Amino acid sequence: QVQLVESGGGLVQAGGSLRLSCAASRSIFSFNVMEWYRQAPGKQRELVAVVTGSGSANYADSVKGRFAISRDNAKSTVYLQMNSLKPEDTAVYYCHVIRGNYWGQGTQVTVSS
Repeated sequence: QVQLVESGGGLVQAGGSLRLSCAASRSIFSFNVMEWYRQAPGKQRELVAVVTGSGSANYADSVKGRFAISRDNAKSTVYLQMNSLKPEDTAVYYCHVIRGNYWGQGTQVTVSS
């Protein structure tokens, strides 16, 4: 069992930046793949970014070049650096671990135009 706690969301103007954190209640070293999802009002949850145990990352086309996912196994934390934010990035952002299908409670990101 593992608990995931996201933080770092908030209200930001378009063009601004935020850094989300996902802290796990135990070591994430054994979790090969960790992900960030987001869900906007009235829309399905969508995959935003993926990071493997080796640090390889992949991104949704909509955030490529603007977002960066990283992990710090020593701190049991995964990060999502979000730059050049757009109003369409407004959503609740969730951390997810594939192994065991664990989800965090989410953190709200609101980008004003």
